[in-house]
Amino acid sequence: MLNNLLSRLIQNEKSSKPKFLKHFILETTLNEPLQATEEEILFGCGCFWGAEKSFWKLPGVKTTSVGYAGGENINPTYQQVCGGRTNHAEVVRVTWDTKKIDLSDLLKMFWECHDPTQGNRQGNDRGSQYRSVIYTYKSRHTDMAFASKNEYQKLLRDKGFGDITTEIQENINFYFAEEYHQQYLAKPGSRPYCSAMPSKVLLGNFKGANYKLNKKVWLNFDWNISHCVLRSNNDPIILD
Repeated sequence: MLNNLLSRLIQNEKSSKPKFLKHFILETTLNEPLQATEEEILFGCGCFWGAEKSFWKLPGVKTTSVGYAGGENINPTYQQVCGGRTNHAEVVRVTWDTKKIDLSDLLKMFWECHDPTQGNRQGNDRGSQYRSVIYTYKSRHTDMAFASKNEYQKLLRDKGFGDITTEIQENINFYFAEEYHQQYLAKPGSRPYCSAMPSKVLLGNFKGANYKLNKKVWLNFDWNISHCVLRSNNDPIILD
């Protein structure tokens, strides 16, 4: 039994590291170890194609990658996840430079870029793999996630929305998705698709928030436009 366990752990370690290296847009290494001023988090906002693009555009984000988390299987495939056999969610792993961007900025993007009240779906995409999730690796990140959720819930209720269904947990394993999914929307020949349904409700201040991005950054996102992120260019936002 011990040998089987060790074999699974070794396989898990191998499968968690992609064979590919560079981000198609940012040209950073997808699985590079975090530096002293860098942190990571996982977000699930429906189909991971559009969600990933939302985050790689933000100044201060070092790299993004898409994958699967929150399920039972080790190293699941896209076919297994889409078949509903693993209970994984499609997620985006975001790493960022804490000197340039704060977690509160990322949480603002997370809540605003999709509708977190839709349960096991997002727009036309249905299934547990499209559920809204935040998976953290630090307790203070978890605290901020819950604080932002509580504040956003109040704002959503004021606009007639129901309860937020977002799942928030710590220390959930992440498995890189297949290479063709990475930065999919930026690659030649990709199908321009995004099912996210933003509520058009903007997140303001909340306990622990320490926004660092210039407010002009958010002028690049107009949630009143259907599939706003999909219609934008692929370049990271650079302010003059």
